[in-house]
Amino acid sequence: MFIQTESTPNPATLKFLPGLQVLESGTADFPAADSAGSSPLATRIFGVAGVAGVFLGTDFVTVTKAADVEWDHVKPAILGAIMEHFQSGAPVMEGDGAAGGHAEHSGEDAEIVGQIKELLDTRVRPAVAQDGGDITFHGFDRGIVYLHMQGACAGCPSSTVTLKMGIENLLRHYIPEVIEVRPVAV
Repeated sequence: MFIQTESTPNPATLKFLPGLQVLESGTADFPAADSAGSSPLATRIFGVAGVAGVFLGTDFVTVTKAADVEWDHVKPAILGAIMEHFQSGAPVMEGDGAAGGHAEHSGEDAEIVGQIKELLDTRVRPAVAQDGGDITFHGFDRGIVYLHMQGACAGCPSSTVTLKMGIENLLRHYIPEVIEVRPVAV
């Protein structure tokens, strides 16, 4: 098994490509070890000292390291943990833990929210997945779109620029009711 690695815009995060399907659909975000109970793969990766977060996509695993740890020290152990997991035959997720979808929204803004989600799904999320992350809709209130950033996007130095200059401009261009985009921590 050969696992490729790619850097991301977030220097604390690396993207691991095992060459196999990781999740059938959706994403799974584990911002801390105590949140990884539903994923044997994430639990195994958190077993490596210095791992601060794990994010799973359809064909990749994004790992965030602690600030005081160097990639040279943890990358080989992470590669080993991913390889061991896939060779063991254990499931990536137990139950239906993968979701990674948008928050539900109904009411008078339902049509606008539908347009926002459509633009996120077709224009934003595929590009963000290439960088090892995901951005999902969290809410819409009085012209303000609230988005949840996951994986490499969470804590990325360029995430504010991406959010304001990229996503906000895109949504404002296509949907005049959108005034601003803000990140939320869930």
